[in-house]
Amino acid sequence: MKLQLKRPLAFFDLETTGTNIGADRIVEISVIKLHPDGTDEARTWRVHPGIPIPLESSLVHGIYDEHIQSEKQFKELGKEIADFIQESDLAGYNSNKFDIPMLMEEFLRAGVDFDLDNRHFVDVQNIFHQMEQRTLKAAYQFYCQKEIINAHSAEADTRATMEVLLAQLEKYADVEWEDKKGNRSKPVVGDVEALHKFTNLSRPVDFAGRMVYNEDGEELINFGKHKGKRVEDVLNVEPSYYSWMMQGDFPLYTKRKLEEIYKRWNAKKAAERHQNRAQQTPATEGQQQSRPAFQNNAPKSSPNVNQGNQQYNKPFKKKEEPAKPVDDDMLAQLAMKFKKG
Repeated sequence: MKLQLKRPLAFFDLETTGTNIGADRIVEISVIKLHPDGTDEARTWRVHPGIPIPLESSLVHGIYDEHIQSEKQFKELGKEIADFIQESDLAGYNSNKFDIPMLMEEFLRAGVDFDLDNRHFVDVQNIFHQMEQRTLKAAYQFYCQKEIINAHSAEADTRATMEVLLAQLEKYADVEWEDKKGNRSKPVVGDVEALHKFTNLSRPVDFAGRMVYNEDGEELINFGKHKGKRVEDVLNVEPSYYSWMMQGDFPLYTKRKLEEIYKRWNAKKAAERHQNRAQQTPATEGQQQSRPAFQNNAPKSSPNVNQGNQQYNKPFKKKEEPAKPVDDDMLAQLAMKFKKG
């Protein structure tokens, strides 16, 4: 079975300083762009991460600090990489949980506009794990009967991933699969949209999996004390949860998706307040019309303290008298008053 493409499918793999999406950085990215006509083109970039590469990471992928000292940082390469895969769907091995969110994190830090909306994602590992559950090395051996040469180099792993997907299409062309609800189907077909659905069964909102969609397409919190609750319901009862997540150690793409939900929720609340005010306005106007306007019903002959003779408005003042001079009698009286007994 051939892979039927409506637009290029970009297989890619990252080598990084570590596995923390928010804190670690890319040191190498390799992309093989498979075109609808069956041709492919490959590009590999070494990247200066801006931070030291931990020894344990270097031992895995073989890239050490001295190998990337003269390389450009991602902020200098980001636009070039984005342009190369701009019109492509994305595929990789464990790409939904790691490579795509890591790549998006770097794009966001570099200020590179790369939109994931209306793009398909094929995670070859998910097909493998749901059908066989093995590692990439085992997958390559199982499907292609080959050993990966230079394993853990970005290009070798990327090419192995592409060959594994093509072999999976052949092996599972007519194989039925049963989901958790007992529904049976033949999900591994040569259509990227169908593979996108099959390899995104958890339906993450943000790739890091902090939020997921339910069957109705509503976003749910997928961790902590609010796990399983609708994000909008959490905002209704605990609005400060938004600030906590935005200030916390979450990936930038997670924060971007949360911000989108927050703005939508805020707009709904504003519309509800406007509607409530509109509903209350007629009743308020009616009450004002039924209430008699204030009138001065005092008889015309009655004096008005605010009008007429202004003497009623003047405060009473005691007539001032000139002070008397101090004489001997006054001094004698004061002496008697303060005399000690």
